[in-house]
Amino acid sequence: MRIVRDTAYLDPADRGAAVAIGNFDGVHLGHRVVIDTAREIAGQTDAPLGVMTFEPHPREVFAPDAPPFRLMNAEARANRLAKVGVQMLYEVPFNRALAGYEPDMFAEKIIHDALGLTHVVVGEDFYFGRNRAGTAETLGELGAKLGFGVTISPILSLGETEVSSTAIRKALTDGDPRTAAKMLGHWHRIEGKVIHGEQRGRELGYPTANMSIEGLHPPKFGVYAVKVDVLTGPHAGTYNGAASIGIRPMFGENLPNCETFLFDFSGDLYDEHLSVALVDYLRPELKFDSLEALITRMGEDCAEAGRILADV
Repeated sequence: MRIVRDTAYLDPADRGAAVAIGNFDGVHLGHRVVIDTAREIAGQTDAPLGVMTFEPHPREVFAPDAPPFRLMNAEARANRLAKVGVQMLYEVPFNRALAGYEPDMFAEKIIHDALGLTHVVVGEDFYFGRNRAGTAETLGELGAKLGFGVTISPILSLGETEVSSTAIRKALTDGDPRTAAKMLGHWHRIEGKVIHGEQRGRELGYPTANMSIEGLHPPKFGVYAVKVDVLTGPHAGTYNGAASIGIRPMFGENLPNCETFLFDFSGDLYDEHLSVALVDYLRPELKFDSLEALITRMGEDCAEAGRILADV
């Protein structure tokens, strides 16, 4: 998949795609409907399949001090979009200047002039332009004038539940990664680089790969059974494991992070990129009376995670 971040100076070869437009936080099943509609149109018109999104997320620009809400960082979103067959990813730089574009200006300057898109697909709840004044129907009218096609995709529901990033966040907040996975169509994953920690896990006999969750919506703090993909380096592959997400109350107040112990693994993962999939919530974070009690419980956690992951 080719990622285009400089949309002001586009290579002619990167123009002419049929794209799905949205933030695609989580790349959930509702997003997949929009992308698959664009895929069908791309096939019919012999155009590349693309996704147009925004980076940073508009909410980060308008509410920079709000609690973290993203399900995915840009790296994880790109990895997921590549897995579903997207060929072109346009990460349009979002700032207050772009937010000030009226809907007609956005359609003309970005969709038509800058990217030269041939067809766009949006969800029926799509809004764009200054003060979110443009709707999906508005975009259809502007596309007819400017010469690009527009398709409006319906919102997806599973039973009585509308599939949305908001509903997925709630499931994760509740410590229910399996319900989140039903809406996502894949396990919820935390992706990023392994950073240096305080090496307490190594001292306790459970060396962990530490990853920041800064900027991400935090799942319910606690211990999870996880599937781990090591994406880079000599140890690339898939492993079972147990991860602790939270502030590590045994060791004072700390910034939230994700610490993952990989089963049947030996090696150095510093600076490598991992994708940690949350499968099941095992227990909340606890403050134990002693390190010995903590170590005993960690062994029990790993055994329980192993039993769960044997059937996944």
